[in-house]
Amino acid sequence: MELVLGFDFGIKRIGIAMGNTLTGQAQPLAVVKAIDNAARFKQIGELIAAWSPARLVVGEPRHPDGTEHEMTLRCRRFANQLHGRFNLPVTLVDERYSSAVIHAKRGQIVDDQAASIILQQYFDDHANNN
Repeated sequence: MELVLGFDFGIKRIGIAMGNTLTGQAQPLAVVKAIDNAARFKQIGELIAAWSPARLVVGEPRHPDGTEHEMTLRCRRFANQLHGRFNLPVTLVDERYSSAVIHAKRGQIVDDQAASIILQQYFDDHANNN
């Protein structure tokens, strides 16, 4: 069993979810409201120290046709920073399919719930590939 943390990266907030490979179920964990990179990674580092995940999952946004946009590159950079700072494997998950759920409920959904949807997609994809 591995504990996994999932991230919904945003410029103002980062949603974080947790789950494990045994149950394959994701749940919201926290929202990091970052003033700057140092504060952002300090809070993330505290969560990583507390939960000791084996892997990190980051949602990778794309246009509906699969092409990249500005946030795609920002999320990829964030994923690279996570890997570099915490020396954990990072998996990018195409969040186009989860975005429909997120955008449909944008008035009700918060960032940690969005991260949970992304992480659940990772678990579902992983289960289907085994």
